[in-house]
Amino acid sequence: MVITPEGFPLAYEVMAGNTSDRTTLREFLDKIERQYGRARRVWVMDRGIPTEAQLAEMRSAEREVFYLVGTPRSKIRQYEKKWLELPWQKVREEVEVKLFTEDGELYVLAKSKGRQAKERAMRRKRLARLLRKLRAMRRSLPGRDQLLLRIGAAKKEAGRAFGFVKLRVPKEGEEVTRESFNFAVDKEKLKKAEWRDGHYLLRSNLVAEDPAVLWERYVQLTHIEAAFKALKSELGIRPIYHQLEHRVEAHIFVAFLAYCLLVTLKSRLEALAPGLTPRAVLEKLSTIQMLDVWLPTTDGRYLVMPRYTQPEPDQAILLHELKLSLPAQPAPRIKAQSDHYPKEALRL
Repeated sequence: MVITPEGFPLAYEVMAGNTSDRTTLREFLDKIERQYGRARRVWVMDRGIPTEAQLAEMRSAEREVFYLVGTPRSKIRQYEKKWLELPWQKVREEVEVKLFTEDGELYVLAKSKGRQAKERAMRRKRLARLLRKLRAMRRSLPGRDQLLLRIGAAKKEAGRAFGFVKLRVPKEGEEVTRESFNFAVDKEKLKKAEWRDGHYLLRSNLVAEDPAVLWERYVQLTHIEAAFKALKSELGIRPIYHQLEHRVEAHIFVAFLAYCLLVTLKSRLEALAPGLTPRAVLEKLSTIQMLDVWLPTTDGRYLVMPRYTQPEPDQAILLHELKLSLPAQPAPRIKAQSDHYPKEALRL
């Protein structure tokens, strides 16, 4: 999906489910240039999308396409000596950066206190859950096969946090006891990981760009992540049960239109009611419903009066803040004699 820096969607593309991210970049570079013309665009990407060959091609004089991309944390360790010698520059309230150039690229080491606290909290939560499970295994002392199965399940749930625990398990044929099965937190490894928390290493061929601008642009990736989260959860783009391709396309198109409306609502809320989220507003307004009131007449016909429920006081305030007004109540209509009422009708 293509969105503006403010988060407004422009277009989207649907590809086969087995398409690798790395195979899409060159095609999209050409497609965007054909559709919108050449311009001084900056492509902001996750580290898993471009290859080194593609980045070199983007830097070439023939192409000259600007990019800003994240890099693996191993690169931070690779240039660790250079980082230690450089001063921190403050670009935002909780964000500091260090800069250096190499081979026509600008490397930006960014440190975010908010992200640091979040990463540490997530790791400690997973690690605490893992340790509770290991203690429970040590208390019950199951058989070796059962123990290995339970450790495997705990490892899968803990993810990377499992790597911070030194574990000794009984060898084949050895009895499971408190001595043969024990564990401890690798404090040295955990300390090094916490030192790297909240650090990002960005690389770009915009060597003269303001680091604060680069950081702001990279943070825009969160708009893309939020877009897909909203599409998958709030707007129900999946699961898709359609079998025919054109119906799948229609399903995604409707979800895309819904997302356009959602972003528009979000933009209006930021200016008028910043404390509210689009989801909260939609849930609040969802109780305003439409119904038909059927009134029998003396000649055997029915007077049908479509009516929507009047907004509650808090809903009225919300509509006022958003500068929205409900339309006039629909005009009544006459229906011929019928032996049955619609299920949604209200008899009076």
